[in-house]
Amino acid sequence: MQLKIDLHIHTFYSYDSLITPKELVSYAKKRGLDGVAITDHDRIDGALKIAKETDFLIIPGIEISSLNGHVIGLNVHELVPPKLGVDETLDRIHEAGGIALACHPVVFFKESLKGHISPRFDAIEVINSSAFPFNYSVRRSQEIASQLGIARVAGSDAHYGPEIGYAYTLVDAESEVDEIVTAIRKGSCSPHGKAIPLTMRLKKQLLVLKRKFG
Repeated sequence: MQLKIDLHIHTFYSYDSLITPKELVSYAKKRGLDGVAITDHDRIDGALKIAKETDFLIIPGIEISSLNGHVIGLNVHELVPPKLGVDETLDRIHEAGGIALACHPVVFFKESLKGHISPRFDAIEVINSSAFPFNYSVRRSQEIASQLGIARVAGSDAHYGPEIGYAYTLVDAESEVDEIVTAIRKGSCSPHGKAIPLTMRLKKQLLVLKRKFG
């Protein structure tokens, strides 16, 4: 079967996200998604907690702040510490039984891996709905994936409920987390999506500022 999954979502367990567990599931279903990956910044506890509390398919993940840029680990159930070199970060993800994604590898205003991407990654996030500039990011990320022969995935990088599902990955797998990550590792997946509209980004920023300064 083919599953539609947004592989890059932050919940309110991330310092910069507004998405509650209820909103996560509601918007995911509204967008026709079969599942999502929760990839909060440098923490796994929220993803594991939400996965236990809902019947909706949740892939536990984490966006790790390595010394060389951000790396997503999927299907990890233990904390991978930040501030390690990219190679050690990949080792920790793989030792934990997960797969490693090079997220938003070439964008501006985010901690991108740039020249630190290697065939040791299991996939490259070639479409990130939050990336700026979006078209350049997609084009250059596709080129890197082609050069390295690595699987291609997509995620919204949502930090606000309505952003969920703007990018997603179609995965040829059964609806089980282990099956999904195995399919991604084998390249049995395809990326799809578009940029989050500027008006939606601005609305999110206003809400973030309102929450911060209240």
